[in-house]
Amino acid sequence: MQGLGYDGDLFILAFDHRGSFVKTFFGIEGTPSPEDALRIADAKTVIYEGFQGALDGGVDRISAGILVDEQFAGEIATRAASEHLTLAMPVEKSGLDEFDFEYGDDFGSHIQHFEPTFSKVLVRFNPEGDGAVNARQAGRLKQLSEWLHHHERKFLFELLVPAEPRQLESVGGEAGRFDTELRPYLMRLAISELQESGIEPDVWKIEGLDRREDCEAVVEQCRVAGRDHVACVVLGRGADAAAVDRWLQTASGVPGYQGFAIGRSIWWTPLKAFVDGTLDRAAAAREIGANYARFIQVYRAQAS
Repeated sequence: MQGLGYDGDLFILAFDHRGSFVKTFFGIEGTPSPEDALRIADAKTVIYEGFQGALDGGVDRISAGILVDEQFAGEIATRAASEHLTLAMPVEKSGLDEFDFEYGDDFGSHIQHFEPTFSKVLVRFNPEGDGAVNARQAGRLKQLSEWLHHHERKFLFELLVPAEPRQLESVGGEAGRFDTELRPYLMRLAISELQESGIEPDVWKIEGLDRREDCEAVVEQCRVAGRDHVACVVLGRGADAAAVDRWLQTASGVPGYQGFAIGRSIWWTPLKAFVDGTLDRAAAAREIGANYARFIQVYRAQAS
């Protein structure tokens, strides 16, 4: 399909978290106060400072990118765009099990204001889940997909396939077995159903897989029927470094996989130490930048 897809490496530092950042990271219940919002924005600035430090330390600017939100990181987004960095921004309302637009029918004006390289959605879609929910999500996502491609903009789709109770029961209630035995097939089926619904991402952000053949099968589905340049990147799921390393090494070198979009696994620990006052700002930023650069090295070392 002409114009669809993305060529080249893509290493995204993700910190577009909103609801989880407020509640889980900062422990704030309800709507953040103006003072809370400033604290959150400052914490996200530390992450960006770490990203900039990684660039200064030699990370390739062309393949590097950030994923940030408008709510708490609008100034960072504006700055990144002015510096011609790869910028992704979310379109979805945070914290919902069912996809919906953060800004309703006005989503397009927000995209046009910031001019991100990618517009991103996070979608929970199990093809054996609630059919009515899946249909509603698909309708909204098709609207977004068509708008983005009409305006010649790139679409980044983060697909999560949460286990249905009966699926988890079929593997003895073991999440690890679900991840290995069921999720790869369900992921391919979900991608197929979304494609059939007229939803056409340029890049699929894929949960980590433990087997190379599953990575290859996912790419095959993403690139079916002339979608030859559609890419996949690995997401981190907030996992520890050892798990993320394994997923990166498994996907690296598979044609069609072109990098990652990782967030909490990079910044959670050093940023928490900064917020708690046990690590100074510069040290926290350095550690974040080092974690980001290390994951790039892990991915590229396996591909070489």
